[in-house]
Amino acid sequence: MKLSGEIVPLLLAWYDANKRILPWRDDPTPYRVWVSEIMLQQTRVEAVRAYYERFMAELPTLESLAEVDDERLMKLWEGLGYYSRARNLKKAARMLVEEFGGEFPRSREDLLKLPGIGEYTAGAVASIAMNLAEPAVDGNVLRVISRLTGSRADIAKPQTRDEVSAALRKIYPAGRCGDFTQALMELGATVCLPNGEPLCLVCSWAELCTARREGVTDEIPVKAPKKARTVDTKTVLLLRCGELAAFHRRPPHGLLAGMWELPNAEGALTCDEASALVREWGVESLETAASADAVHIFTHREWHMRSFRLECAEPGGDFRWLAKEEFEREIALPSAFRDFLASLWR
Repeated sequence: MKLSGEIVPLLLAWYDANKRILPWRDDPTPYRVWVSEIMLQQTRVEAVRAYYERFMAELPTLESLAEVDDERLMKLWEGLGYYSRARNLKKAARMLVEEFGGEFPRSREDLLKLPGIGEYTAGAVASIAMNLAEPAVDGNVLRVISRLTGSRADIAKPQTRDEVSAALRKIYPAGRCGDFTQALMELGATVCLPNGEPLCLVCSWAELCTARREGVTDEIPVKAPKKARTVDTKTVLLLRCGELAAFHRRPPHGLLAGMWELPNAEGALTCDEASALVREWGVESLETAASADAVHIFTHREWHMRSFRLECAEPGGDFRWLAKEEFEREIALPSAFRDFLASLWR
């Protein structure tokens, strides 16, 4: 794959005139860029803004992130999902403080040694925060370059990503590497759209775009279909005792490792089965009633969940019983269970 240098000034001029105002673009230090890029993985920009500003207000430095209590970190991350990202942030922060003197390494190779940092994030930090000619190739960039060049290479393949990175690296503009990286992302997010018609009439590369010229923007990029997700059926048990509700800590390994959850069981239990299970857990239910249903989609799994609300005689079992105010202050509950909170606290 070969890219012409003429695309660079066209894109930068468009970016200068049209870039969005985003909190992480102010003062793009390596720390601020890194946190924003980790938050933005598999999450929409608009959903991240408030989380980012709250996170930065409480943890403005590497040192503060390295020292934060795990429960507080999870609470700050609550609702963003993919909680291993937050754990890796803290691991990497501690590594940077202890092994790099509180400074980010200034090479892509060394950035890749940090927990949770892959090719894309390393490129983003190196180019945006350090002005190095290191591409950050995500889905937006792959789509933009595929359409520009008319490439029908499968963008899900690492080889395609490597080819795009190599071609981009050759045309990075000295002194504006960070702007070029962000301009590529911005074009893909706001103009060369992933779903629906791309906005070709306002694209800075419209006259150079092969897919537009050939009328095949709906066919490019090419991506092999994903494997079907595994579907798990679960029953969520909303245990209340007066003003208190029960929460349980998940195992330290596997999906949502170490997170708090609402008590639950595999399979679709009946009302009687739910009551019997709670009794086995050491909690006597006085009343059991069917409650809300929900579906939660992970990257490779789906949870199809039914729930029962159980009024209990007294707190018991291997649970943490909390009032609503304590829960909201202390517990980070994964999104998979948050659809049940209205029923839990009613």
